Amino acid sequence: VQLVESGGGSVQAGGSLRLSCAVSGDTYSNYCMGWFRQAPGKEREWVARINRDGDRIYGNTVQGRFTISKDNAKNTLYLQMNSLKPDDSAMYYCAADGGISCYNTLIINFQYRGQGTQVTVSS
Repeated sequence: VQLVESGGGSVQAGGSLRLSCAVSGDTYSNYCMGWFRQAPGKEREWVARINRDGDRIYGNTVQGRFTISKDNAKNTLYLQMNSLKPDDSAMYYCAADGGISCYNTLIINFQYRGQGTQVTVSS
C-alpha cells in the first residue's frame, strides 16, 4: 500500500486546511485509515481514524474541529481541519492498517504510512 499526502501549508490561527491522502496498491476500503501528526520534540499523536464502515474516532485535541472522511471510489482519505490553532502545527501523516480495529486507539504504529505533509499555523 502506498500513501501520498497533500494539502499542507501555512495558515493563520482560526483558518482551515484540507489534507488529502491518495492510496494505491490494495483495496484500502477494508482498512483502518488514520491521520497522525508529529511536531518537533513531541511524540507522535494520533488525530483521527475511520474504519471500513465509516465509523470515525477523534483524538481529544481535535474533536469538534477536524473531520476525517474517505472516498472509496477515488481511493482518497481526507482530513478537514477547521479552527486551526498554533498547537496544530506539525507534520501530518496518513496511515493504513488492514489488521487492527480502529477502536484500539493504543495502536499508533500502523502497517503503512505516507511521507507526510507539513502544516504550520501562525498566531
